[in-house]
Amino acid sequence: MRIKSIVFMIVLLSLFGFGQENLPEILKNSGNNKDFPDSPYLVIFDKTDVEMKESGLTYVTGEVFIKVLNNNGSKKMISRIFGYDPLSSYVDIKEAKIVRKGGKVENIPLSSVRNYTAPARAIYWGAREKILPVGKLSPGDGLYVKTYRKGFTYALLNNKDEERYTPPMKGHFYDIVPFYSKVPVKLKSYRVEIPNSKELQFEVYNGEVTSYKHFEKEKKVYFWKKENIKPYKSEKGMVAPSDVFTKLLMSTSPDWEAKSRWFYNVNEDYGSFGSNSEIDKKVREIIKGSKDDWGKISRLTHWVAEEIRYSGLSMGKGEGYTLHKGTTIFSDRCGVCKDKASMLVTMLRAAGYESYAAMTMAGSKIDKIPADQFNHSVTVVKLKGKYHLLDPTWVPGVRELWSSLEQQQQYLMGLPDGAGLKTTKISPPEKHYLRYKIYSILKKDGSISGRVSIDTEGQSDSLLRRYLKSRQWKFSREYIKGIIGEQINGIKISDLRYSDPLNLDNPVSLTFRFFIKDYLVSAGGYKYLKSFSGNLPLKGLLFFNRLKTDLKKREYPFRIRCSQEVTIQEEIKLPSGMQVYKKPEVIDVKGENVSYKGSINKSGRTLKIGQKIRFAKRIFEVGEWKDVKNCIEQFNKFKDPVILKGRK
Repeated sequence: MRIKSIVFMIVLLSLFGFGQENLPEILKNSGNNKDFPDSPYLVIFDKTDVEMKESGLTYVTGEVFIKVLNNNGSKKMISRIFGYDPLSSYVDIKEAKIVRKGGKVENIPLSSVRNYTAPARAIYWGAREKILPVGKLSPGDGLYVKTYRKGFTYALLNNKDEERYTPPMKGHFYDIVPFYSKVPVKLKSYRVEIPNSKELQFEVYNGEVTSYKHFEKEKKVYFWKKENIKPYKSEKGMVAPSDVFTKLLMSTSPDWEAKSRWFYNVNEDYGSFGSNSEIDKKVREIIKGSKDDWGKISRLTHWVAEEIRYSGLSMGKGEGYTLHKGTTIFSDRCGVCKDKASMLVTMLRAAGYESYAAMTMAGSKIDKIPADQFNHSVTVVKLKGKYHLLDPTWVPGVRELWSSLEQQQQYLMGLPDGAGLKTTKISPPEKHYLRYKIYSILKKDGSISGRVSIDTEGQSDSLLRRYLKSRQWKFSREYIKGIIGEQINGIKISDLRYSDPLNLDNPVSLTFRFFIKDYLVSAGGYKYLKSFSGNLPLKGLLFFNRLKTDLKKREYPFRIRCSQEVTIQEEIKLPSGMQVYKKPEVIDVKGENVSYKGSINKSGRTLKIGQKIRFAKRIFEVGEWKDVKNCIEQFNKFKDPVILKGRK
């Protein structure tokens, strides 16, 4: 098998230098569904060649050869789609061939390729797609496609001939190359040529990749390849795949400070943050009556958050890293994250504050090589010598000005003198408290009645507000009742009250009364009582609720929605003469960043239950899973009933 694999790789590598005549042989010797039983198809090779010009313009040739392994793979390979933005990039399908398992090669006519507007939701920037109709492939068949691309992902200021494809940071090049996949890959390679005048820095993260470089008269050539890439398997709640699996980062930008200065200058030169009389008037109106600077900043942030609808429209030049002008966004009252950031910078400057735009990566981390690892734009304001982050995109209906869902996340400010890459701080869990108070009376007939109060703050507050605003106002009560009714069988809710979810001055709270008939279950001479602590109403407010503890250990770091502190105080008044026979046994857990404390005691006729669980951050390392798992398991023990004895 080892010799066969070596021969296969020799034949495969020969393809890169000597044409495509070996495709049938490569297909035949690449493996089959017995070798990869859980995969719909196999990527035999995935080859990328990049040629960089002095301007930063790149020409990219890609070649991929895929083998169908089963009927599911046949469905997935019925067509291939290639997306691009015509304002900044171009894609062309140069060759497409079907290689049948018997060795026959069929050319797919390129006249069948269709070019159409890409489906879009919320962001309408004119992206397009080219679709290659492949048709029916049988297991064992292969598909070879060769493509040509030029340009980059985002459209900016340039819009003339080849200049439109020049990257925003002129004269520079970057790329992020994943050497991981959800399907098996026999060979993945990446080659780039850059002018001798450029310096390329690169680094491989989370694994190893074979590489070489050599220098020619007018260019430098770099090459990377990785063989036999196995499909990765996700874990529930794990961090982004790019944070843990093998990837290559490269950039000709010298450092993050240079990127920071460029980001500042490109927006200032474009005039993104200039105000006008209408904006000035609105700013004065918004901040009137504010007691201090933070009061003004808060009002302006929330005005932009609530009044600028998230909807991206194609505005031609100026997309991508260049923020649209605040005057345009104020007029249109809509935009994406960068437009909201631009609007807030404009209004803060109009109010007399020093403010700039910043970039971040929501959902995954940014590594030290200054490639453009960004997908989100935010705002910073300088107050008393310190920079503070503001995010008008993520705080509609949130009492925070910077969403704590973005803690432990890297960001880059666009400053005149430049700035390095920074990481957002951990938000203490007590700032995101969730507090349940439950008082009930168990009757002799087995029914139970009582009241529940829920108090929140921070991101717990924002999630409860989302529940309260998720349906038309007049149906909100019925919606909340419906959710609780789905979670707790037979419950009847009355006197449901809650704070105004549109008022951000104070944390939101919710209370209701309840009644459940036949709540106490009798069997074998005992009575079984489930506490509300084990079946909380609106349990979706628990940020750790989606972490399942069936994994004994984890392979990758994991995350919850946000740091959080949950406390539960429950009191159940029992009928006279009823005693506790058996109760859930809980053990306190104390970890570095997570803890749990629980108790259940009887005082007179009252059963008192207390729980407190704390998650001190959002992202956890593999070694912390044991403590996190133990805390959740102890918390979940209250799903088991309290066994009572005595008369019903």
